[in-house]
Amino acid sequence: MIAYGLAIVLNLFVVYMGAQFFLRPEAAVAGYGVPSKQSVYVTIKGLRDLSYGILGLALIAFADARAVAIFMLVVAINPLGDTLIVLRNGGTKATAFGIHFSTAVIVLIDAVLLFLV
Repeated sequence: MIAYGLAIVLNLFVVYMGAQFFLRPEAAVAGYGVPSKQSVYVTIKGLRDLSYGILGLALIAFADARAVAIFMLVVAINPLGDTLIVLRNGGTKATAFGIHFSTAVIVLIDAVLLFLV
């Protein structure tokens, strides 16, 4: 099923990204799109992503499609917020829209697909 497959891939990606903030913080910060010195906020971002990804995978394993869809709607707030953070803090529009906003759109599309299951 496409909706569940996409949800699994998205959540695994979020787990991966969260782990990168712990394992390779300099590269993760550079990929985020905002010039930043390493600080506690890098760890907070990593923990946020890691925990949301694990929670999403747990929902996929133990809840129905509607619960996963609602979760995906809520989680879409993060990349939408990241879009604004990048735009307001010296990042490029290409990064803001090409990475963060497009991620939000994909997450929202997956939510719609999950509601249709």
